[in-house]
Amino acid sequence: MFIATFGPDNAQADMDAYCAGAFGADIQERELRDAARICLMVEHDGKLAAFTWLHVNATDACVVSERPVEIERFYVDQPWHGTGLAQQLMQAAMAEALARGGQTAWLGVWDRNVRAIRFYEKLGFHDVGSHVFMLGQDAQTDRIMVTTLSR
Repeated sequence: MFIATFGPDNAQADMDAYCAGAFGADIQERELRDAARICLMVEHDGKLAAFTWLHVNATDACVVSERPVEIERFYVDQPWHGTGLAQQLMQAAMAEALARGGQTAWLGVWDRNVRAIRFYEKLGFHDVGSHVFMLGQDAQTDRIMVTTLSR
């Protein structure tokens, strides 16, 4: 889903370099074994429709919270856009973050991904700054967005 989302707007060499370091069976296996990371997935008819990764106590200089939870990845496959699945997955992510003791949820979103930024804003996230995201050799800007978790 990462390639489908960002591939058309980026150089192939940068996509390949980033994906080689971020995705692969051994990498995801390590992430799954990490007690501070949680993966939530949605399947439909045996196919992955959406997923998100949470990282408990991960933070960024822009995030001011005693108990932050990062939404490291949040992807919904194209056929599921506009169906309400993204909202349901985010609700599940927020519930899980709260259950893990989180006080604040935060994420980085590419400043050129206007649709995602609007989605996060509708869910109560607000912009608190930015950081550099290296996609291969391309230094991109991610907006850092946060929301307070509540019961």
